[in-house]
Amino acid sequence: MNIDGFYNMPASETAETAELQRMIAIEQQKAQFQAQVHNFTDVCWDKCVEKPGSKLDARTETCLVNCVERFIDTTLIITNRFTQMVQKGVH
Repeated sequence: MNIDGFYNMPASETAETAELQRMIAIEQQKAQFQAQVHNFTDVCWDKCVEKPGSKLDARTETCLVNCVERFIDTTLIITNRFTQMVQKGVH
């Protein structure tokens, strides 16, 4: 590959490279999602579960649901704020 790289590739190689990049991006998104789930599982478990048992009582279940919902809300607010900052060109 010469200095022009991507632009001098045959069309089939360009399409393959684009598909590979798309697949990598999808896998990265999956990994980020799994990391988020792991993170809020840790946080909410520590916050809500006093003593593990064979079933969750109503109080623990409600706490877990509320914790996860607040975690998701906070993540969305932060993501939206960063998106706004990027769109405005603020670094």
